[in-house]
Amino acid sequence: MRADPIVKAVRHLEAGEWKAAHALVQKDATSLGCWAHGIVHLVEGDLDNAKYWYRRAHRALPHGNTAGAEIAALKESLEGGTQQAR
Repeated sequence: MRADPIVKAVRHLEAGEWKAAHALVQKDATSLGCWAHGIVHLVEGDLDNAKYWYRRAHRALPHGNTAGAEIAALKESLEGGTQQAR
């Protein structure tokens, strides 16, 4: 797995520490960074902000209570070194 702020953010998200994750991804304009930022706002419960960041990541906003699945998918994409297309 890559050793960068997004990896650390994923660890924070897995622990339910969305504020710490937000601090790490809020200035990352990459597609993965925007996806992680969107997940942060899913966890936070701010769906309008999550929609914005998912659009910036060129990803569809998931429906329902899917933050856990999104965190797992982001982690998997980091471990594989590629971003999963949706």
